[in-house]
Amino acid sequence: MSDCPVQNGMERDSPFRKWRQPDCPSGCTYDPSKKISESPHRHVPLKPKSAIMSSILDNIGNTPLVKLNRIPKSEGLHCEVLAKCEFFNAGGSIKDRIGLRMVEDAEKAGIIKPGDVLIAPTSGNTGIGVALAAAVKGYRCIVVMPERMSMEKVDVLRALGAETIRTPTSAAFDSPESNINVAQKLMEEIPNSHILGQYNNASNPIAHYDGTAEEILQACEDKVDMVVMGAGSGGTITGIARKFKERCPNCKIIGVDPEGSVLAEPSEINETTITEFEIEGIGYDFVPTVLERKFVDKWYKSLDKLSFQMSRRLIRDEGVLCGGSSGANMYCAIKAMKDFGLKEGQRCVVLFADSVRNYMSKFLSDDWMSQRDYLQLDKASPQGRSWWWDSNVSVLDLQSPLTVIPNVTIGETLELLNKEGFDQVPVVDEEGTILGMVTVGKMMAQVVNGKVTKRDPVSTVMNKEFKLVDRNTSLGQLSRMLDTDQYVLIVNGQKKYEGECTTIKRQILGIATRIDLLNYITNNSEKPEE
Repeated sequence: MSDCPVQNGMERDSPFRKWRQPDCPSGCTYDPSKKISESPHRHVPLKPKSAIMSSILDNIGNTPLVKLNRIPKSEGLHCEVLAKCEFFNAGGSIKDRIGLRMVEDAEKAGIIKPGDVLIAPTSGNTGIGVALAAAVKGYRCIVVMPERMSMEKVDVLRALGAETIRTPTSAAFDSPESNINVAQKLMEEIPNSHILGQYNNASNPIAHYDGTAEEILQACEDKVDMVVMGAGSGGTITGIARKFKERCPNCKIIGVDPEGSVLAEPSEINETTITEFEIEGIGYDFVPTVLERKFVDKWYKSLDKLSFQMSRRLIRDEGVLCGGSSGANMYCAIKAMKDFGLKEGQRCVVLFADSVRNYMSKFLSDDWMSQRDYLQLDKASPQGRSWWWDSNVSVLDLQSPLTVIPNVTIGETLELLNKEGFDQVPVVDEEGTILGMVTVGKMMAQVVNGKVTKRDPVSTVMNKEFKLVDRNTSLGQLSRMLDTDQYVLIVNGQKKYEGECTTIKRQILGIATRIDLLNYITNNSEKPEE
């Protein structure tokens, strides 16, 4: 656990109700020279899988190592590459391990009992792990997760009987709107509720120290030269690294962190103009308490495009139905194996945290990939032959957009849009930075349903989720985006120095709609094919 002080002076019977910030310094006293019997925590030895299981929870752990063949060969690698396929866990991800472990450790300590409420702020998979245990053991479960996480995760959670609450993707971890602080508020309001807290719960890394790491070492007879894994809460990399430093000290521990996240060390490698990332399950805007970065030999930063492309490649070439973070781990593993010069007779293990199940509408979708310019379209396709496909959005005749500030009323905004003949308008602050978008349709629906009045500020119906592209985006990509979105904002990113840091301020150049694209194509239809 952490040394972080309890907030608001809360002193209750359950340690999980003594809320601690998720980024507090670790108070862990782990010492690799000490015997396991001296550990202050409960440790569980590995058990073989039973032919007949007492419940589905017995199918958590003992996941297979699978040799990868075609991709390593095509990359010119000569060492053995093994995938630790965590999607074979009962709930479909590596997080089943910590979901069950946190619940069972709390039960053993007498902290929780059936009938209590378990609250999990999560990116989704930990919530599924906790919800799975809750369904079998009889707990009410509430999962709080950001809006950017896939609907597939939400559907699985609801099927398990969990209640789901979505929070804004843009909310920083310490914002009142973040999934962590919303979960805290729920815990304070709901009797007999507990946040097991993967970010500072010792059961998180211990589950991997006792389980995941031990399984790899036993299967490989303690002969592993490199382990590559992503970092989210940090429990996986911390638990596995600790065990490996004891049993296989020469093994290189490689951490994977997305561009836009701050988990990697040294901090200089986190410097980037990227502020958001699409990949789920790894990366954060804070360093969780349980993440012990001192055990990592080298960090690699992953990019969404290359990660998702590698995930699709793993599915196509190896038949491994893995998720996006697996692609990130594999792409970085290839770089690490080459950088460290792994040879024939050596072995690298790559963690594949979850399956493609949670991302059917995301990177498995050609439309989703092409909208983000992650997919190379076949030039033989009708779209690929279109003369306008590779032109930039800068060729569109877009006017500087009308904007409103947050405190303008809904009534004033509707009147303005009606006068100007627009269907939507960006909401900006005094410096012109985009805060959100409002549409005539949403404003009218909210007013008609009695949720707002025309006197309310327009910020109350503002949509914070919208698509942004720059002037160099192709019309082909824009076309794909407009298949599912009514409009796309064309922006430029201006660097602005503010004290000790440089921020990216997005300024609106225009709003592109299907009509704008159609007008350009029809007005220039005489252009000859190249």
